[in-house]
Amino acid sequence: MTPDFNPATYFSAQPDASGRYAQYGGMYLPPDLEKIMLEIRDAYYTIARSARFIAELRDIRRHFQGRPTPVYYAERLSRKLGGQSHIYLKREDLNHTGAHKLNHCMGEGLLAKYMGKKKLIAETGAGQHGVALATAAAYFGLECDIHMGEVDIAKQAPNVARMKLLGARVIPVTFGLRTLKEAVDSCFQAYLQDPVNQLYCIGSVVGPHPFPMLVRDFQRVVGIEAREQFIEMTGELPDVVTACVGGGSNAMGIFSGFLGDPCELHGVEPLGRGPKTGDHAASMTYGHEGVLHGFNSYLLQDDKGEPSPVYSIASGLDYPSVGPEHAYLHDTGRVQYTTADDREALEAFYALSRVEGIIPALESSHALAHAMKLCREEPNRARSILVNLSGRGDKDMDYVIEKYGYGDDYLPAELR
Repeated sequence: MTPDFNPATYFSAQPDASGRYAQYGGMYLPPDLEKIMLEIRDAYYTIARSARFIAELRDIRRHFQGRPTPVYYAERLSRKLGGQSHIYLKREDLNHTGAHKLNHCMGEGLLAKYMGKKKLIAETGAGQHGVALATAAAYFGLECDIHMGEVDIAKQAPNVARMKLLGARVIPVTFGLRTLKEAVDSCFQAYLQDPVNQLYCIGSVVGPHPFPMLVRDFQRVVGIEAREQFIEMTGELPDVVTACVGGGSNAMGIFSGFLGDPCELHGVEPLGRGPKTGDHAASMTYGHEGVLHGFNSYLLQDDKGEPSPVYSIASGLDYPSVGPEHAYLHDTGRVQYTTADDREALEAFYALSRVEGIIPALESSHALAHAMKLCREEPNRARSILVNLSGRGDKDMDYVIEKYGYGDDYLPAELR
């Protein structure tokens, strides 16, 4: 049965008291760890909704993070694509540390401070979450451990250096595929050793309750700002809002501002090298319901129910599951989920760099690739498309240039 979507009561009803979005979400944990998660939930409800906490977080957002980030009209790219559509960018790449991740990391760090924790720990894939959490730890005077797969450490050397410079300890993960899923496994194991003094700051809208809700709530600032800014710029709402989806934090952030509006919402999953198992990380497109890392959602899995290997050119998207709220929004039909492959993401990466002077993260390039596809497929349809540019591409430059050069083989003539 298709679950109902009611915009009037959405945020008060989702998730329910047990942390579920219909059948998705919840806590699939050992009793001892479930008790700890309930303590975090209670602390969040008690502390994070107080006027004092909110005032301090707003001050951090404004004076430390540099919020609000602007909405930018990509006029030259829109013109070169032809047709009647217009692309706008929510510039989360201009948020301090270069991505949306700091929005929830500063919230989690502030929560840890109020709870009396001594250390923040987390996983990271592309390194943006790791940098953001290391930044939060430095700001609040806390210790910080970041678990990161060896494959991603090699791909994301600039972010690894930034984490270490900020005082974090980067812990290489050497088992399995040595990417994001294994980094989460490693971090959970470390958290179980000392849940009293540490706070596991999950890097997306995944994991056991309350983390999908908590991260979404801290990321809602993106959608709230974007909606106000877009109306101020154009006098109307965007026709389409799009964002990349791995775990899904940036997408939930911007979608949250438009759930009750007559806008199409498009989530873009990584198709990687194609639909063959192990060549992509498109959980909702090719997965089915399953449990991973303490929550129930769409999951890429084998016949035995074990997580399948995943791949994406974007390290922050190579995760075999997706946030439970995205699974719910998929089933209700409120959000449409589609894919972009590596080549499409690379074209978007180079196009925005060459045409607008903005180097995007490979993760964000998936959402931009989808916006470019919409412009090309329906050139006579006048639409405004708002893309969440969730991060900047400094972290990807060395890898992209070494593997793919400077873009001449990926840009069609009209975009050069």
